[in-house]
Amino acid sequence: MTAVQAPPAVDADPDAARAAIEHCYAQGWSDGLPLVPATRTLVDEFLATVDRAPDEVIGELPHLHRTVTVELAAINAAMAGCRPEYFPVVLAAWAAIQRDRSATGGGWQSTSGPSPLLVVNGPVRAELGINSAGGVFGPGFRANSTIPRALGLIVRNAFGVVPHGFEQATQGLPGRWQVCLGENEEESPWEPMSVEGGVPAGTSAVSAMLTRTVEYVDNRHTADPEQLLGDFADTISRSGALIFAHAPAGIVFCPEHAQLLAGAGMSRADVRAWLVERCGRTKADLARVGKDGVGGNGVRFADGTTEPDTFDQLFAAAGPEVLPIAVAGARNAGISMVVRVFSGWSASSVPVEGTTTARGSAA
Repeated sequence: MTAVQAPPAVDADPDAARAAIEHCYAQGWSDGLPLVPATRTLVDEFLATVDRAPDEVIGELPHLHRTVTVELAAINAAMAGCRPEYFPVVLAAWAAIQRDRSATGGGWQSTSGPSPLLVVNGPVRAELGINSAGGVFGPGFRANSTIPRALGLIVRNAFGVVPHGFEQATQGLPGRWQVCLGENEEESPWEPMSVEGGVPAGTSAVSAMLTRTVEYVDNRHTADPEQLLGDFADTISRSGALIFAHAPAGIVFCPEHAQLLAGAGMSRADVRAWLVERCGRTKADLARVGKDGVGGNGVRFADGTTEPDTFDQLFAAAGPEVLPIAVAGARNAGISMVVRVFSGWSASSVPVEGTTTARGSAA
């Protein structure tokens, strides 16, 4: 990335800045954190990065009679703290999450309070300074933090889904609008996730899905691929995550785990097939927690009449939609993340449109 000299510093009136921020709070636009006032000039800079009509409708919630346009997305991306050059990624992320069937239904209003997980592939990671290495689920990188926040503000301000209102999350999730990571393609032994999502390698693209939470798997104890995967199978098969007859999940492997598996000759598809076959619980296990029966609506309940040794398979199918797999993080420890997917990945990724110009460090 070629650094471009930052513009000269300008004098700012801190009292005026504070007043503008407080005005945003007073209008109810904020997610609880300070917003960047979206001036006409700033919003126009965002719109200039894409070849899209400002009034183009890019999403709707029919049951709430609400829609979102490109301009509304730009306004909320500006308020979220994005730089204008992030906007093509924001639009790709929004289009990708719209492919999740629950995002166009009642997903945003679910009692689970699901969180978008955004995975970015291709050259745009370096152009915008999107972190794909150490601390990838954490803070410290502007693009990783503000791109998902833009989606949250769109849902809040365009769709009107706010806590104690249309949003019905029982407890919600920590970091609900904070998970955007670059895939660590440089240390991954497999093709980019976006290739599995139908986008050619080397193309900037975003994959997205709604998730419930993430859980770590810390395994630095074995070099046996089946022992390692057995640890993931045990974590994925946790009974507390079983609500319906079947459930999706995902994995963000650290490079160390991914390379161990690939070194044993396993492709991403091989890893998925191994886990699909083995993830689940016996009826006896499920009976102990009152989830051994499945009703006509697909919801689990306490039954007690089935054979205790019968194995209930977690995954309903064997494709990437039930078990998306990405590689991210640093190669400094065997720590990966299991992702609780809300309703399943669309198994399709969205190319980033337009052009982005890196203007110095975006981190």
